[in-house]
Amino acid sequence: MTEIPETQKGCIFYENHGEIFYKDIPVPQPKANEILINVKYSGVCHTDLHAWHGDWPLDVKLPLVGGHEGAGVVVAKGENVTNFEIGDYAGIKWLNGSCMGCEYCQQGAEPNCPAADLSGYTHDGSFQQYATADAVQAAQIPKDADLAAIAPILCAGVTVYKALKTADLRPGQWVAVSGAGGGLGSLAIQYANAMGLRVLAIDGGEEKGDLCKELGAEVYVDFMTEKDIVKAIQDATNGGPHGVINVSVSELAISQSCDYVRALGKVVLVGLPAGAVCKSPVFQQVVKSIEIKGSYVGNRQDTAEAIDFFVRGKVHCPFKIVGLSELPRVFKLMAEGKILGRYVLDTTK
Repeated sequence: MTEIPETQKGCIFYENHGEIFYKDIPVPQPKANEILINVKYSGVCHTDLHAWHGDWPLDVKLPLVGGHEGAGVVVAKGENVTNFEIGDYAGIKWLNGSCMGCEYCQQGAEPNCPAADLSGYTHDGSFQQYATADAVQAAQIPKDADLAAIAPILCAGVTVYKALKTADLRPGQWVAVSGAGGGLGSLAIQYANAMGLRVLAIDGGEEKGDLCKELGAEVYVDFMTEKDIVKAIQDATNGGPHGVINVSVSELAISQSCDYVRALGKVVLVGLPAGAVCKSPVFQQVVKSIEIKGSYVGNRQDTAEAIDFFVRGKVHCPFKIVGLSELPRVFKLMAEGKILGRYVLDTTK
């Protein structure tokens, strides 16, 4: 058995928007219900940027080790843990734990639990070499999985898969993915294809368009060059998409989706730009009878299903591996909208 060190490398910040320190920090000890994971790789999500900036009306713990797309190996476990063994592969998700007793947890909506504990937000996350996770919510990862490749599935994959389920569309119907060239969008295209949907991708730039088409989008609309986005989308889908998955961080794009969605369509909100408001004219919403739905993150069943799509080769996240120490540079690229797919951090570098 690998000896567990007392200290480790991690990225930590002490105040919102403050300096991110790559330094030696203590290795946490698992509680009775937790496992200790030797994190090999961690994806970087836009939520991690929001947590660092303090963008949301939900306080983060400070100091904080961010990250919630961690994939690694179980190296220790608490005395009450029965569903993991030492050496198993395990994943750290956004939802670290919930009460399991409230009305939401009882109906499988653990992410909506008022007492939810969030990895990389209220609980130190995966931007470190060793991290604890509640064994009930930790993801079970098959032993032959590529840990670097599966890391983005633990948040980005689960989140868009749940959003597509929330849209409740039928095979053959159109779904628009707004923000299709990013980490969530690139996976949404693939999950949608695997679920039998026709995909219209929306993003900016030729490079993102090439990526979207390569991943299976039937139509690409470039908001940087298209003069009338609403008309272009409705023309391409013969009346508008039946559903829209909003993973962009543009308030305008979110509100615009209410304009181009088909009558009886569903607008699903996923991306969380700071202070944004979804604006839908009441007359239009009533006459078109559209639904606007929020979709948070998936529960344990959604996670297992999303991972199964990955294991069967139906989805993959385009990603680039860099060292954990390069997290500040990744955040800078993310804030500038310059990331194609996902960045994954190697915790050994």
